[in-house]
Amino acid sequence: MHVFELLLALLAACVALAVLARRLDFPIAVTLVLGGMGLAFAPGLPPLVLDPELVLALFLPPLLQVSAYRTDWPAFRNHLRPILLLAVGAVFFTAGLVAIAAKLFVPSLPWWAAITLGAIVAPPDAVAAASILGRFKLPKQIVTVLEGESLINDASSLVLYKFAVAAVGVGTVSYGEGALQFIGVAVGGAMVGWLVGRAAMWIFTHLEDTLLDLTITILAGFAAYMAAEAIHASGVLAAVVCGLVLGRQQHAEFTARTRIELVAVWGFVEFVLTSLVFILIGLQLRGIVARLADDDLRQLAWLAAAMSVTLIVSRFIWVFGSAWLPRALSPELRERDPMPPWSHSVVVSWTGMRGVVSLAAALALPEPFPGRDIILFLAFCSIFVTLVIQGTTLGWVVRRLGVVEEESALPEPETALARAEIATAALEAVRQHLDSTEITEHTEAAAELVQEYEVRAERASIEGQDPETKSVQLEAQQRLRLVAIGAAREKLAEQAETMDAEAHRALGDELDLEEHQIRRALDGTR
Repeated sequence: MHVFELLLALLAACVALAVLARRLDFPIAVTLVLGGMGLAFAPGLPPLVLDPELVLALFLPPLLQVSAYRTDWPAFRNHLRPILLLAVGAVFFTAGLVAIAAKLFVPSLPWWAAITLGAIVAPPDAVAAASILGRFKLPKQIVTVLEGESLINDASSLVLYKFAVAAVGVGTVSYGEGALQFIGVAVGGAMVGWLVGRAAMWIFTHLEDTLLDLTITILAGFAAYMAAEAIHASGVLAAVVCGLVLGRQQHAEFTARTRIELVAVWGFVEFVLTSLVFILIGLQLRGIVARLADDDLRQLAWLAAAMSVTLIVSRFIWVFGSAWLPRALSPELRERDPMPPWSHSVVVSWTGMRGVVSLAAALALPEPFPGRDIILFLAFCSIFVTLVIQGTTLGWVVRRLGVVEEESALPEPETALARAEIATAALEAVRQHLDSTEITEHTEAAAELVQEYEVRAERASIEGQDPETKSVQLEAQQRLRLVAIGAAREKLAEQAETMDAEAHRALGDELDLEEHQIRRALDGTR
């Protein structure tokens, strides 16, 4: 009962801190970490010891799965080269530089222990990136690369981490064997994720119940993660691939109601898990401070600062180097994919917040591991510094460099074209159906339906034209529709006592869905 009460209290604290963050226009992730650090020293609060395996198994699968579910697969595939350069190359490069710096500043730390520290702090966190990037309207290419990196980099870092931990105990390792192990773990995890995703889609075809569909989508990510871990493959990649499969097949297998309700369900799950992740990170401060109570605080501060600077600078070196060097060596690549603006590289470099994976990996180190306390301290400091410094200044960097895209009430040209083609196809299908059947009655209703689809097709066909005037007109139309919906809802509320409850609820659902679609268009959300 005590644990349950503590969990409820933490959730209440998460809500309060989230409200405070929005009032102050402050990143929620940073506010939650700082709030957790404050609660860590609250009198009467018992020490909270995290089981690292439980943390990874509870938080990572659903959060990675839902991120993959929303991933734009064509864009992901088209930007696979820069994504892999960051998700694999940057992880190993950062781990190497951090290991060198750690060995330089802490000579007593064994080399493989230093590499373990590098593997722990190397991957930027998917949860932290999503919580902070969502506050800005960044160019699609930057968002695709950063989201793609955050889906894969945890897998590469955890493989390096396990390899380094094992090497500390053995002393000598085979690098060829390590490379094969890396490939096997990655391929195995991807295969398990694909199989679980396909199995889930097969189950959806035999279900006609939205609640069961929603339950299966949640269980699928956990099933993929646990099945992959059971065969010593990458559970992280399994959850990601499972989410990609579900996202790719959602319009073929999910009902409209399932897709709509899935947004609300996953939104709630994301908020709860993300909030708990960051507040739990902050709550670990008391235990970390207690472990190092006898050490020189000034020396620890200098060491934390040196490691954090190394971590941030290494990402800048890799991002700019990996953007320039391949194009310098390959004219074909330079012609096919020109050098991105330097401002884009700065934003990508500055988006390197660390989070739950780094903390869980540090906590998972066995007690007799050499330098465990200092590694845990440096991991926490890396999370804190990157979240607070980079997380709070990212908005300023984005605005200062002018990387934010202007929002418009008009859809993107590709979206406008697709909408016009969809409306035209719907109109043609209605016309063909009417031509192929003998209509002896309801002719007037059929004519009205054709007219309605003609209006939709005409509206869609002009969305991509004359953006300077159409954007203003469409936004004004959308806001007028909100006024109309508000009046309709007031009239519906007046009839709550006289109408049948089920009919009243159905009409309310129709108004809610229409309002939701309008507000998504106005806000430019996905």
